[in-house]
Amino acid sequence: MTSGAKDPGCVLCRALEGAGGPDSLVVHVGAHDFVVMNRYPYNPGHIMIAPRRHVGTLRDATAEELTEMMSLARRTEEAFRETYKPDGMNIGMNLGRPAGAGVADHIHLHAVPRWSGDTNFMGVVAEVRVIPEDAVAAAARLRPYFAR
Repeated sequence: MTSGAKDPGCVLCRALEGAGGPDSLVVHVGAHDFVVMNRYPYNPGHIMIAPRRHVGTLRDATAEELTEMMSLARRTEEAFRETYKPDGMNIGMNLGRPAGAGVADHIHLHAVPRWSGDTNFMGVVAEVRVIPEDAVAAAARLRPYFAR
């Protein structure tokens, strides 16, 4: 399945279906796209912005989906600056498994707040990530910035 209807096997499609539930990681649902916390974050606040439609390539995405994705990235930048006060941030896509996409058949834009020195020996030596914030709590913390 490359585009169109929801894919019941897709983690992003399943997250969208559960939006509004008590343990939902969905931060915001827009007209064409949604914002969801990453279940395996690189840092606190790590979110993904994805089309509501199950779409596997930028070519298959509509202009409206891509436009809203960038608009939500702009809102995410503001939310991160106010909520997390990072020194910088990463915003980008991994298209295809060889490029690092964990969900290769549903495009999504990652946004990750970053701080000077936020990488440490734990990830390099122990292959462990230490994230001091629960994803459900992070979703609740970010939702007000998308309700504006």
